[in-house]
Amino acid sequence: MTKKILITGGSGFIGRSLYEHFSGVFFSPLEKNIVSVSREELDLLDTEKVYEYLKQNNFDVVIHSAGYDAVPRFSKKKPKLVLENNLKMFFNIAKVNEHFGKMIYFGSGAEAGRENWIPKMTEEYIENKIPNDQYGLSKHLMNVYANESKNIYNFRLFGAFGKFDDWRYRFISNICCKAALNMPIVINKNVRFDYLDVADLATATEMLINSAPERKSFNVCSGNVHDYKTLAKKVRQISGKRVKIIFKEEGMNPEYSGTNSKLLKEFKDLQITPIDNSIKGLYNWYDTNKQIIRKELFEY
Repeated sequence: MTKKILITGGSGFIGRSLYEHFSGVFFSPLEKNIVSVSREELDLLDTEKVYEYLKQNNFDVVIHSAGYDAVPRFSKKKPKLVLENNLKMFFNIAKVNEHFGKMIYFGSGAEAGRENWIPKMTEEYIENKIPNDQYGLSKHLMNVYANESKNIYNFRLFGAFGKFDDWRYRFISNICCKAALNMPIVINKNVRFDYLDVADLATATEMLINSAPERKSFNVCSGNVHDYKTLAKKVRQISGKRVKIIFKEEGMNPEYSGTNSKLLKEFKDLQITPIDNSIKGLYNWYDTNKQIIRKELFEY
């Protein structure tokens, strides 16, 4: 059955990736049923405009990928407004849930708070923690609401990556770009991360669109952990470049990973792409599109 779908955050990494995927799955030239909006097209902080827009359009699914995350150096967003604006955008949509069929949004392992990170965090572990930072707290409160809702689902992310990611500082894209330009791979400090190909996220989201699980929140991750040093070596090997790998600090930061057993139990046909395959495809894409990379914009 054809679905009428709204994707918020249309100019961002997740939004662009999902739009590309769903355009191939649901879209036909005669039936423009996938709508992707940026902040300029629909200001999610404007309560009345959001209400009228959702009331008029009656979407089957709202995929909320927009967010207010004040990234140092690269963002004009104000850190003091992260909690307020994230919650306002979320609730401006969630409170109108009688005018759409289902809402899917993307939470974060940050819901546990960096200070509480342990390897392979379960949904229950994360949901029983109260984070100290504004971003994590906003995602925590969204999850509390979603768990009590009838049609709102939290797909909790840890480390999604893909070709529309911000290569200036997002790790896997960053090191692929540096290798493509024969630049040294400079890393602040080693850490173990659970990374998921954004194509797998898109497939999982498609599965959720076509189902109605009783559970409202899932860890959406690969279930596999790789440290930065190993990932950098993979990129160097795939690229065939003899670039240096430099660490600014010794030691390891706390591991950031989750379990995906509930996700795989619910969506039995979901296949996780091996990270070597994903990195090879991503490196080749950046190598072919080197014109988009500007050396002076790298974070380090």
